[in-house]
Amino acid sequence: MFNQFSYNPAYAGMDNSLSFTGLYRKQWSGLTNSPITQNINVHMPLYILSGGIGINVENDKLGLEQNLLATLSYNFQIPVGKIGILAIGASGGIFQKTLDGALILTPEGQYEGLTINHNDDLPLPTSQLSELTPTFNAGIYFQTESFEAGLSTVNIQEPVIEGTFFSTTLSRNYFFNAAYQFDLLRSITVHPSILIKSDFIETQMEASILFKYNDNIFVGGSFRGYNTNTSDALSLIVGLNLSEKIKLAYAYDYTLSDLNLVSNGSHEIMINYNLGREIGKGKLPKIIFNPRYIE
Repeated sequence: MFNQFSYNPAYAGMDNSLSFTGLYRKQWSGLTNSPITQNINVHMPLYILSGGIGINVENDKLGLEQNLLATLSYNFQIPVGKIGILAIGASGGIFQKTLDGALILTPEGQYEGLTINHNDDLPLPTSQLSELTPTFNAGIYFQTESFEAGLSTVNIQEPVIEGTFFSTTLSRNYFFNAAYQFDLLRSITVHPSILIKSDFIETQMEASILFKYNDNIFVGGSFRGYNTNTSDALSLIVGLNLSEKIKLAYAYDYTLSDLNLVSNGSHEIMINYNLGREIGKGKLPKIIFNPRYIE
């Protein structure tokens, strides 16, 4: 809920200043070659073009695969009366998939020391192979003082990555998020939110709630899944504002599926820096010099 720009290009500039986010996630800790995700993005308003721009870079490694994504985004922001802003955005970039053949294990393979011999009828690789493809994403985002919601889709054209030893299609995925905040007590605000991810074959929902004290320290939790068959994890979320510009957050996932037999849960840490002031707002006015009068 703190990293909307990573999956919706329409969020660019919606933090109202230069915003930098760094995220690291270690999933299913204790399981060999379990997924590791690193995400870095920066975005800001671009008032001269009535919108926002941003760059998003993500590195995702799972098993013998590594996926690297880099995209550039722009959105156009439309005021909705005096209540909020509607943003329409798009992004494009490069997706690189790398396959590490040295991590492939076969029943008859020989893997002693530096020897890599798969001993398989298939022509399996023994080194790293990489292929590139362009990818495009789009989204819309609506934001008011207390409510926000967005809808986006990634891999719009469902690009195909063709390699010597592998071929794969990046499926089109959809994201919907919504969040609301209200005052519970004078110094405590409540922030419920929801995130739904789907490719219309499989769907996953994440419902969260945070309690923030003095707009500084926050704690909460989330549930990922939507019934007993799709229950994935319960998360504990804590964080605080280290300063007026820096936010730090940590989440621990307790795995609810059978993966809890071989993993110790998941860990995720995020840091956000927000400049906290307007930059590049429109064009500077013409300089008007004070006239001098002669008596």
